[in-house]
Amino acid sequence: MTVGMEFRISDTFIDSLAKLTGGEQKAVKTTAFDLQLNPSSNSGMQMHRIERAKDRGFWSVRVNDDIRLIVHKTDECLLLCYVDHHDPAYRCAEQRKLEVHPSTGAAQLVELRTTVREISIPRLVVEKPEQPSKRPPLSDLSDDQLLSYGVPEEWLDLVREADEDALLELVEHLPGEAAEAVLDLATGGVPSAAPAVAAGISSYEHPDAQRRFRAMADTAELERALECPWEKWIVFLHPTQRQLVEMDYSGPARVSGSAGTGKTVVALHRAVFLARSRPDARVLLTTFSDALANALQAKVARLISNEPRVRERLEVHSVDAIGYRLYEAHFGRPNLASPQVIERYVAEAAQGVRDSRFSQRFVLTEWRDVIDAWQLETWEDYKDVVRLGRRTRLSENQRALLWSVFETVKSRLRADNLVTHSEIFARLARHFEENQRSPLDYIVVDEAQDVSVAQLRFLAALGAGRRNGLFFAGDLGQRIFQQPFSWKALGVDIRGRSKTLRVNYRTSHQIRRQADRLLAPQLSDVDGNVEDRRRTVSVFNGPEPVTKVFETAKAESAAVARWLTERVSDGVSAGELAVFVRSSAEVDRACAAAMEAGIHYKVLDESLAISSDCLSIGTMHLAKGLEFRAVAVAACDDEIVPLQERIESAGDESDLEEVYSTERHLLYVACTRARDHLLVTGVYPASEFLDDLEV
Repeated sequence: MTVGMEFRISDTFIDSLAKLTGGEQKAVKTTAFDLQLNPSSNSGMQMHRIERAKDRGFWSVRVNDDIRLIVHKTDECLLLCYVDHHDPAYRCAEQRKLEVHPSTGAAQLVELRTTVREISIPRLVVEKPEQPSKRPPLSDLSDDQLLSYGVPEEWLDLVREADEDALLELVEHLPGEAAEAVLDLATGGVPSAAPAVAAGISSYEHPDAQRRFRAMADTAELERALECPWEKWIVFLHPTQRQLVEMDYSGPARVSGSAGTGKTVVALHRAVFLARSRPDARVLLTTFSDALANALQAKVARLISNEPRVRERLEVHSVDAIGYRLYEAHFGRPNLASPQVIERYVAEAAQGVRDSRFSQRFVLTEWRDVIDAWQLETWEDYKDVVRLGRRTRLSENQRALLWSVFETVKSRLRADNLVTHSEIFARLARHFEENQRSPLDYIVVDEAQDVSVAQLRFLAALGAGRRNGLFFAGDLGQRIFQQPFSWKALGVDIRGRSKTLRVNYRTSHQIRRQADRLLAPQLSDVDGNVEDRRRTVSVFNGPEPVTKVFETAKAESAAVARWLTERVSDGVSAGELAVFVRSSAEVDRACAAAMEAGIHYKVLDESLAISSDCLSIGTMHLAKGLEFRAVAVAACDDEIVPLQERIESAGDESDLEEVYSTERHLLYVACTRARDHLLVTGVYPASEFLDDLEV
């Protein structure tokens, strides 16, 4: 590179690169590497100034006969801005300018207002003479207020004039920090003003500029950034995310937020940050399932592919995997009691109980959610325990009767040298509490809402007593596996160290708004920590989701097939499509739709291996951690969502409420895997939850 000239890439370049074919991307990457090595205009490349651009810094670089790379070039910096076929690439440069914001000092790629006024505003203004006109939501804000949020000067009047519908379209043309602030203001929030650049600091070093522009130190860093262009989190972080990643916490901390707000991104970067900044530290990135741990491992590999020393000290495992490994190291290989064995032991021990209130299902769930989960060892423990989430009240005599059952089960397990899953983690927790020597310095937990009582007790023993020892990322609205319980009771107190992310990057405004109807606007955990979802905003728009109910499964399959075919016609590739159903019993219905559409498909298993040329079909439980441009959620029939089998197995009123809650969460998870397009279908009589989606 020319001495003193910085080489940077923008998020708009990454976005546009991801839309090209594989062969085109390869050619663009080769050109980008050549340009990084020699960015001068006389390097042998065909570089031409774009004469019609209002910003004289825009140049075109020839990739091949049709593809053009748009760069912004000054004596100090060469910035990769955009790539596309010839005409749209030139239009992009002609419609933008690179400038330093007058108030914040952040570098911004600003779309010219004249372009938007000609194209967008006629679509935005919808006259409704039958209704009284409303004042535009931001009409009272001053220039200084809007400028403090990063709104470009020439957009001030247009932002103030826009009604609610117009704002949703308008924000797509604003720089990221301005778009988020405008949406937050329109929904009643008070966003923080963007910090100003300190004297002598480059406009590219502003926190808001770093979310869209990154300097590439060498070809290895550029290669890593371009390896998976659709995964911008590898290169760019939102300022709020970066703050959470790099913060010093005095105790356990948690980041929460609805689906698509970047919680996993924060967890990944937090784990890597700890491993990078503390050269001797041993860091664990973990989650509740092996499938999700495998997905995290692949993402970590992309994030630190060229840093082997960091990778050596950063382990990625499920909580079960690391727990079983440590148990075997300290106590030997466990002889684990299967769920079927435990159910048989409980049923046989309960035969002598004559209280008609105690169904076999109730006794089994009392064992699972109270006795085994909390590892109660004596009658005194059970007599005094607070049975969180269990609404069936028990007198002391009834508890004594039940304890006789559980004592028998415990005796049989000991006699057969069997241990339960919870017992493994409880024994490990006691070991590390007594020894006070943890094999890990820092633990980062993703999807923390589905960690069990026993697993959290184990994690607390490993890291809760140390500064920065425990960091959690999760969403109460996506809890689908675990009963709620008190973290504080296990020594994990996150009060004062809990932050909710509010900007949704993955899901369109229309899909997020519909999916949110499945959940309460505020969710709270047992310890009183509240997640307020009402101010969550999506930064882009898309088509309205579609919900349809059919008379027969055959009619549903044909409709889903037509929808899939339409998405392919829109330019969505097979690998960007998915169909999710409640359970394996409905997978054949999804496969029938894919076959009728003539699209190659793959049924997902626990490995979550996605194929780039196949539509993905899976159960809603496997949807966790995935995302697609277009998703169909099918077979949402009555007695399937919520699943009738779960309703009938509820042990008491609390169990039934928990079933309905987690089934809602499950449908929410499936719907929020979609980025741009969502179809939800069922056969009459359909799931009662579909009524909520259409409110």
